[in-house]
Amino acid sequence: MSQPKALLGPMRLPFLVLPPACVLLGVGTALWTEGQINPLHVVLAFVGAVAAHVSVNALNEYFDFRSGLDFQTQRTPFSGGSGALPASPELVRSALITGLVALALTVLIGLYFLTVWGWPILLLGLLGLLVIVAYTPWVTHSPFVCLLAPGLGFGLLMVMGTDFVLTGECSGTAFVASLVPTFLVSNLLLLNQFPDVEADESVGRRHYPIVLGRKKSSIIYGLFLVLTYLSIVVGVLLALLPLASLLGLLTILLAVPTALGAYRYAEDLEKLIPYLGYNVLLTVVTPVLVAIGLLVVS
Repeated sequence: MSQPKALLGPMRLPFLVLPPACVLLGVGTALWTEGQINPLHVVLAFVGAVAAHVSVNALNEYFDFRSGLDFQTQRTPFSGGSGALPASPELVRSALITGLVALALTVLIGLYFLTVWGWPILLLGLLGLLVIVAYTPWVTHSPFVCLLAPGLGFGLLMVMGTDFVLTGECSGTAFVASLVPTFLVSNLLLLNQFPDVEADESVGRRHYPIVLGRKKSSIIYGLFLVLTYLSIVVGVLLALLPLASLLGLLTILLAVPTALGAYRYAEDLEKLIPYLGYNVLLTVVTPVLVAIGLLVVS
């Protein structure tokens, strides 16, 4: 593996499209409720969100390599890690440094917003740091927490955090909008755990595909999809989201076959792989469509 690719591998660059989608949703809620926002704060929110995701990815790669998990996973284009460290073990320290530097950048941006808005933002920041630091060593050992933590990080914390640093307050609009990536990102990690059940179990991880099995976990996946779209509809009915936010419902056309495929091929990992890809599209495109609905009427 080439040196640049090996260095960038632990960042999992293809998956860094998710923070911009979540930040865009937070920008949309802020503009719809306030009508005016600080462009510098938008840039800082974007950089902080991407840095937080880089930190999670790099630290996850580091701990998975140290635990030996990387040598047991059945890697797919959407799960099982980047493979960078098993291919270049000498770069394991670089992965750790990358994760810590990205974490430090996230903290610095958070401290700036703390000086702008004061202590109310501190709780969101501390919860975000807890998710980043605790994810691989602790969160992955509790099925319920492992299911919810990714969604909370990218949904409630990232979307509401973006909205807060742009407006200085928490709104019902930001909360309802944040439920969309909350359910979708939890689903993203849930389905990506299907190929890794045996490997994860061997290093002591405990998530629902291990505890309940893949078939029953695919039912949870379908339920979370229903909750995703229900959040959009309820938000519009309560006038917390504009009618244009129903654009997010367009991805139901992809969600239905993806849920059916996840259930049907839960135990057939080769046939499941395309649905892992569809799941990534759902997770990124749906919040972007809701954000567009907010932006066009702002």
